[in-house]
Amino acid sequence: MNRIIKIILLDILKSKIVVAYTIILAVLSWSSFALEDNSAKGILTILNVILFTVPLVSILFAAIYLYNSSEFIELLLSQPIKRRKIWLSLFFSLSLSMVLSFFVGAGIPLLVFSLDNVGIMMIIIGCLISIIFVALAFLSTIITRDKAKGIGIAIMTWLYFALLFDGMVLFLLFQFSDYPIENAMVGVTALSPIDLARIQILLRLDVSAMMGYTGAIFKDFFGTSLGLITSFLLLCLWIVIPFSISMLKFKNKDL
Repeated sequence: MNRIIKIILLDILKSKIVVAYTIILAVLSWSSFALEDNSAKGILTILNVILFTVPLVSILFAAIYLYNSSEFIELLLSQPIKRRKIWLSLFFSLSLSMVLSFFVGAGIPLLVFSLDNVGIMMIIIGCLISIIFVALAFLSTIITRDKAKGIGIAIMTWLYFALLFDGMVLFLLFQFSDYPIENAMVGVTALSPIDLARIQILLRLDVSAMMGYTGAIFKDFFGTSLGLITSFLLLCLWIVIPFSISMLKFKNKDL
């Protein structure tokens, strides 16, 4: 398994897309801190990158790589290797490559300019978001063998979590504004990894007061040690559940 991971990881790291992704992240991160007069503004810029760019690149690159590696996967399946080891090797390799790219591109600038709780939290969140959307890419690709459909599912998954989910939450807030649903909104955020990540970082930046009464509810729960542990457990579940489903489908799939 370690040998397979090494082969796949070296192949991924040679990809021009991964190199370009790392360079773009580095340029955005270093310039954000260099052009702003304080680190807080630079952090907010990088926050947008983490919440939108990182998930998009992670899910798209992982999905495209899996489809392009179909012949290699079939070759591995012809060997006396368990399907579980093959799928895990692919997942570890893709996750590690996305995490390394994020850390080199955005993590190092955060350590240089914001070596505090906020900076460390953003690095951890960025790494988790990368792995989560790699896991969602595995689920997207195993659903269908058609490359166009699979990539379309991956893009729609990103679009749902990055944009549509917030729109649906706002719609519910307006429709039920006469009812005390703020506490329910805490539970609703568990349905989106991007929202969980956004809330944790915004609370560390201490701008929850700008979020109104709902922000105060979030701070009362997610701002505590229990809330922090719960949010990280939920983010971990967003990795485990999609990948576990894809693993079960891969084991039973006729390739």
